[in-house]
Amino acid sequence: MNAPDLSHRFEGESVGRALELVGERWTLLILRETFFGVQRFGQFARNLNIPRPTLSSRLRMLVEVGLLDRVPYSQNPERHEYRLTDAGRELFGAIVVLMRWGDDHLPNPNGPPIVLRHNVCSNLIDPRLICAHCGEEITARNVTPQPGAGFRG
Repeated sequence: MNAPDLSHRFEGESVGRALELVGERWTLLILRETFFGVQRFGQFARNLNIPRPTLSSRLRMLVEVGLLDRVPYSQNPERHEYRLTDAGRELFGAIVVLMRWGDDHLPNPNGPPIVLRHNVCSNLIDPRLICAHCGEEITARNVTPQPGAGFRG
């Protein structure tokens, strides 16, 4: 069975559009920190050891594109914290999959630096992508790309 030829790139390609927003290293690390509860500028700066101008720029961009909300928490002096929007929270799976890949293929000799415990069953999670219809794991070997509604061939 021949797979459709999707080798060429076209305007509006989903992965490319997403990477335009979140593909830069600091951006992904800021999002990771927000998933683990960091909300304030100083916390980001300390945890990431990121230059403050870079942090300001990335936070501003994440607010502008709708992945974070900037919420005041102090009036005098005026201070803000950053909270994930619904769209931002939906990137959690991407961050967890990258984390799992790093743990599997670029392991720390002492073991994973962060593990995730599932609040429902109290077990450590082993994240996997699954099909919402049948519950089977999704891998590169059991899916077939095909043109979608936005495809321009």
